[in-house]
Amino acid sequence: MKTYHGSCHCGAVRFEADIDLSQGSIRCNCSICAKVRFWPAIVQPSAFRLLAGEADLTKYQFLTKTDQHLFCRHCGVRSFGIGRSPRWGEFYAVNLTCLDDATPEELVSTPITYLDGKNDNWETSPTEVRHL
Repeated sequence: MKTYHGSCHCGAVRFEADIDLSQGSIRCNCSICAKVRFWPAIVQPSAFRLLAGEADLTKYQFLTKTDQHLFCRHCGVRSFGIGRSPRWGEFYAVNLTCLDDATPEELVSTPITYLDGKNDNWETSPTEVRHL
């Protein structure tokens, strides 16, 4: 477990999160994750701390409006999201590409689980993942 610091591109939104990258990350082929190339690690709410920029966040929700897709209203970067699922309960999805102090070595060694959100088949990986 390591405390990482992250931010959006312009720096208005800043956070820290306790993440064990060896526990893996996810990539999903659902419409929004595929379009924004979102690469999150899932952490419990107690492991995430927003340090700055709450007023700079804009929320987008669709379909069931369960997940909060948050992004900086200035630069448009999606640093993290908030959700709820049967698998993880309440969670924060921290975008690994927004971690300011994660090394390239840490990122390339992070395991990835692929999710087939496009077909609402969350327990099986999609047949093609190279584009994710």
